[in-house]
Amino acid sequence: MPLRRRRLTTTCLGVVTAGLLASGAALPATDTDARAATDESAARDKPKPPRAPEPAMGAYLDYGPKGVRRIASMQRWLGGRELRVGHTYLPGDVWSNIEGGPGFLEDWAAWRKAKDDRLFVLNVPMLEHTEERVPDALVRSELRRAAGGDYDGHFRTLAQRLVGLGVPDTVIVLGWEMNGVTYTHRCGPDPESWKKYWNRIVTTMRAVPGQKFRFDFAPNRGRDAIPWTECYPGDDVVDIMGMDSYDQPPGRTFDEQVNEPFGLQEHVDFAAAHGKVISYPEWGLFRNGDNPEYMRRMLQWIDTYKPVYNTVTDYCPHGIWQCGQNPKSSKMFRSMLYGFKPEPVPIPVPEPAPTPTPTRPPGTCMPLDLGPWVEKWLGGKICIRLNWSRREDG
Repeated sequence: MPLRRRRLTTTCLGVVTAGLLASGAALPATDTDARAATDESAARDKPKPPRAPEPAMGAYLDYGPKGVRRIASMQRWLGGRELRVGHTYLPGDVWSNIEGGPGFLEDWAAWRKAKDDRLFVLNVPMLEHTEERVPDALVRSELRRAAGGDYDGHFRTLAQRLVGLGVPDTVIVLGWEMNGVTYTHRCGPDPESWKKYWNRIVTTMRAVPGQKFRFDFAPNRGRDAIPWTECYPGDDVVDIMGMDSYDQPPGRTFDEQVNEPFGLQEHVDFAAAHGKVISYPEWGLFRNGDNPEYMRRMLQWIDTYKPVYNTVTDYCPHGIWQCGQNPKSSKMFRSMLYGFKPEPVPIPVPEPAPTPTPTRPPGTCMPLDLGPWVEKWLGGKICIRLNWSRREDG
């Protein structure tokens, strides 16, 4: 994807995302793309991945504390819509930062713990020097060392720090965009070692007491350098089937992005076959310019498949709030999501018990006290009616 487009200073790389998924957002239909409607109708007939019960949406705003502070501003821009996702990236320059070095995660942990329904998503590099264009031969050597267990301790330390900070339910986007060429943690030079390494990391982090991590496998959309299916490490070590999907070639149109090999449709079909919920950790504009039709179609796609979360990348050239060069897409995005709040689920009110139909009381009578022995012999008390002379209506 966009070459570290990503805000890595020499000591910090990160991404902030915040928000709520557009669950149920009604998006305007157009009559200009009949073929797209046909394709989407056919897609609805296919098995779908499990739908997230509480989908969430976010936007990359900045890494670190500045990104946390911007969440409230974006909520106001969206008409008071509550944003529930915080998403950042660990720096991949050196191992001490991949371990979640002191001072980097605290602000995000505090934000997450402020409300029970928030979601913290953390992209974690698998190897250091992650954006330094390390040659394939060295990547292959590193992956083989890692598959043998040389780097397990770094991920144990990270897991312990997350649990200690009170965010044991963090979503870990591990080794993202592994099917591309941007990162040192890419899969292509040695897919088998890469998959073994992923398994070691997940096993190591899950062994830390108190953890509740979920692991998100998130390739680039499309084939890229290697089909992402060749990197998939197995159902037992993947909790979420993610995909980073930008508006760029080879997908010139949204339909091409859906139908290309290893594209959006294959992603949801693969997730459905493996029983996995989906996510879109990164999506946005790129290389196809200000494209409101892409924005509309992507939001419709998200609304159809209900990923557990999605996070739009919000800085130029990708963004729609902080980036002023995409005004049409910004207007479309905002109009689709402005002020949207899920409809409250009605609480069933039990029907009131029917009021019994009053019956005419028996005629008033005066009991006679004949003593217990006589009453026992007669089988009960004797009552003399006082209105015996009035004929009851029948």
